[in-house]
Amino acid sequence: MELFGPDSKRKSAARRYHRWKIQRSRTESFLEGETVLVLGGFAAHRGYLRLYGVVLAAFFGSLAGDQLFFFLGRRHSRWLTGKTPGWKAKMAKVDRMMLRYRIPMIVFFRFLYGLRTVAPFAIGAGSVPFRTFLLFNAIGAMIWAIAVGCGGYLFGHALEALIGDIKHYEGLILAAIAAVGLFSWALYISRRHQKERALVFSSKEETDRTDP
Repeated sequence: MELFGPDSKRKSAARRYHRWKIQRSRTESFLEGETVLVLGGFAAHRGYLRLYGVVLAAFFGSLAGDQLFFFLGRRHSRWLTGKTPGWKAKMAKVDRMMLRYRIPMIVFFRFLYGLRTVAPFAIGAGSVPFRTFLLFNAIGAMIWAIAVGCGGYLFGHALEALIGDIKHYEGLILAAIAAVGLFSWALYISRRHQKERALVFSSKEETDRTDP
């Protein structure tokens, strides 16, 4: 008697792939967004961009992305948690933190690595009113955009103070910042891939044990 038929196995594999796909896309966007924002801040220091324009672009992009996930949590939480069961423990942690630090949690969840992916979704699945989340999410997005964008700007200022005229090194510095972001992204994807393979292997072993 085969407890797990071909259809069940395909559905299980599809669920695992869908969960990994959502988490990967969110983390890729985050890593790319932070890298681009640091690059933008550095370019603003060199006079190629306006710092306020860099910060505003990051602000609106971050705000829009997290408002989308809040909406998905509010409208489709049951369906999406069914597709991504790995989120349940993290959502429970977000819920506990919301009980203790409601407003600070909404403002600063972007800085909670490991939870920032699911935090707006979990908050949307709760009882926080849309306007409350919008207001404090906007404050948090502005803090994040200013902190990271100005970080890139101050990085350029520090380099200039350290080595003097950096005009001849601009291309190398920009490439180094991009390389750090790319390395962080590649490292994350590698670890996620290893976890995904371990999950598939574990599921296969469990299936083999249940087969006659």
